[in-house]
Amino acid sequence: MEAVEFDFVVKDSLKALALYEEIFPVVRVEVTDFDPGVNEVVFSIFETRFHMLDENPEYYLVAPKEGHPQSFWFNVVVNDIEKTYQSAMENGCTEIQGITRMDDFGISNAQFLDPFGYVWMLHEIHREVSFEERMDLLKEEFD
Repeated sequence: MEAVEFDFVVKDSLKALALYEEIFPVVRVEVTDFDPGVNEVVFSIFETRFHMLDENPEYYLVAPKEGHPQSFWFNVVVNDIEKTYQSAMENGCTEIQGITRMDDFGISNAQFLDPFGYVWMLHEIHREVSFEERMDLLKEEFD
C-alpha cells in the first residue's frame, strides 16, 4: 500500500474533529477517547487522510500558538464554497479572506483560520482553466 497522510497537532483533537465535521464531509477512520493530551484522530476529507494528535509537550507535540502563523495551510476544493464557508463562520472560525470570485481563472476561493490555529483555503472550480491560460493571465498582471 502507498499513501500520503497529513499529521498535525491541536490542543484537543476531539474538539477539532467535531468542528471539522460541521464544515466538511469528514469520514472517521480511527478516533481514540482517552484523557486530553493523549488522543488522536485519523479522518479523511475527499479521500485525503489526516492524522490529528492532541498537544503533548512531553512528546514534542506542540499545537500552533496564537499570533504565530503556520507556514502551510490546508487547501480543499469543494462543490459549494458558500455553504462550506458559512459553516466555518458559524462554527467559530475567523475570516481571513471572504469568498472571492476570480472569473478569469474559473474559480472562487476563500480563507479562514480555525480556532486551533490552522488556515484552510477553500476553492470552488466553476470551469477548467489550463496551466498555460493561467500563466498568460499572470504574465499580463505582472507585466
